[in-house]
Amino acid sequence: MKHLSLTQKKWWLTAHILFSAIWLGVTVTFLILSISVLMTNDIGTIKAYYLSMLRLEQTAGRVSIIGTVITGFLLSILTKWGLLKFYWIIFKEIITLICMALGFLFIYFWTLKGFNDSDKFLSDAFFVNHYQLMIGIVLQIIFLTTLFIISVFKPWGQRMKKNEI
Repeated sequence: MKHLSLTQKKWWLTAHILFSAIWLGVTVTFLILSISVLMTNDIGTIKAYYLSMLRLEQTAGRVSIIGTVITGFLLSILTKWGLLKFYWIIFKEIITLICMALGFLFIYFWTLKGFNDSDKFLSDAFFVNHYQLMIGIVLQIIFLTTLFIISVFKPWGQRMKKNEI
């Protein structure tokens, strides 16, 4: 397969970093909004925070996740890195799948449930759901930050080839 030129690689890497940064920024914004939910007793304000999270997830959240995955995939297959040649890339792929599940499934549904149940904001069920959402968001931030660190340090090296065993 043909590899990217240096200029093409830089453009794809720039796009990948931007999509990843947007994904992290959206997640940090989710954390700020979810903390804000705990700072008010006004149902209208709580609904507005949850609605903001839902709209953010349905727009910038989804685009950034999809953009990160597509650009990462293309950078892997069109450069020397490959999809399975290096342990650090395999680790990033696994953590990215976990982050995608957290974002597309869990965080989305906890946010939707919080929005739908916001009129019952003093109930135990509301707070259980909200704290699950906050834990998911914090885990997402930790995982995404770990992906940035792994991308910079590239630990664990290359996997052994079959003929090297």
